Amino acid sequence: MELRHLRCFLAVAEELHFARAAERLHIEQSPLSRAIKELEEDLGVVLFARTTRSTRLTRAGYLFLDHVRRVFTALEQARDSVKAAANGFHGQLRIALSDGITPSRLPALLALCRQEEPEVEIRFFEVSLSQQIKGLHDDLYDVGFAQSDEVGDGIVALPVWSDPLMVAVPARHPLLAHKRIPLDELLRYPLVLCDPQVCEGHAKHVERVLRRTEMEPLIAERVASVDLMMALVSAGFALGLAGAAHIAASREAGVVARSLAACVPPLTTYLLYPEGEPPEVLERFIGRVQAIESLESPRPMRGCSDVPEEPAS
Repeated sequence: MELRHLRCFLAVAEELHFARAAERLHIEQSPLSRAIKELEEDLGVVLFARTTRSTRLTRAGYLFLDHVRRVFTALEQARDSVKAAANGFHGQLRIALSDGITPSRLPALLALCRQEEPEVEIRFFEVSLSQQIKGLHDDLYDVGFAQSDEVGDGIVALPVWSDPLMVAVPARHPLLAHKRIPLDELLRYPLVLCDPQVCEGHAKHVERVLRRTEMEPLIAERVASVDLMMALVSAGFALGLAGAAHIAASREAGVVARSLAACVPPLTTYLLYPEGEPPEVLERFIGRVQAIESLESPRPMRGCSDVPEEPAS
C-alpha cells in the first residue's frame, strides 16, 4: 500500500464518482481504477459498490475512510510542524474546540500566549466532542475545550470556566415580565437550541435542565452556533438558552438575558488533555487558561445569582 493509493481512495470516497475523482487528481480514469483495485486486493476487502449508475462506499469503505482521513491529518500536521520550526517556532500546540468557547476569553488567552511564549505556534481545530476525544487519544490534538466532562478513560477533564445558563429573550417579549423565568413558563414558547451533533456538551446540559419539568419543549430550530441562535432570538423567532457570557458578547440588538427561576448548574467549560504528566508547553498553557478566569470579573458559579438583564449590544 502506497500513499498514492490512499490519495486515490480519498478522492473517490469524497466524490463518489470515478471521472470526477480522476479530474480532481489530474490523472486518467484508468490508472485511478487500477489503483483502487490494487488497494482492495491489498486489503482483501471491497471498498466501493459500483454500478453503471452510481458509486457508493461499502461498510468496509466507510471504516477505512475514517482512518485514511486521520492519516492525512497527521501528515498535514507533520508538514506544518516542520514549516513552523523552519520559521522560528520552537513548539506547537494543537487545540481542539467543541461546543464553542466564551468569546471574551479566547482573545484574552491568545494575547497572553503571544505575550509570554511567542515562539510556540498555536493551531485551532473546530470539531465535535466525539472527534475531539478520538483525536486526543490518537495524538491529533494536544488539548481541547468542551462543555462536558463525559470523556471516558484516558482523558483529563479539568473545569476551568463557568457561566450561568441564561434565557435569551427578544425585546418586548411577554416573558420579560418575569425577573426570573420559571421553567414551565419558558416551555410555553418555541426554543432555538444548539445542535447536539455540533455542540454535544452544551446540548446535553440544556437537555438535562429542560427535563426537570414534564412539559415537552417546543423546539423551533437547532443551530450550530450561538451567534445564529442570538440572530433568531433578536428576530423574535424563538427563545434561546446559552451561557451569560455568550449572550453578553452577542452583537444582535434587542436580546435580553434573563435568569431561570430554578437553581440550575452553570455551563462549565472543561480543558481536556490526555492523562499523564503534560509536556512543559502544555503545562504552561494550562496555567494561562486558569489565569484568564482570575483576570476577568468574578462570575456566579451556581447559576442562581443575579446577572445584569440588559439588552445585548
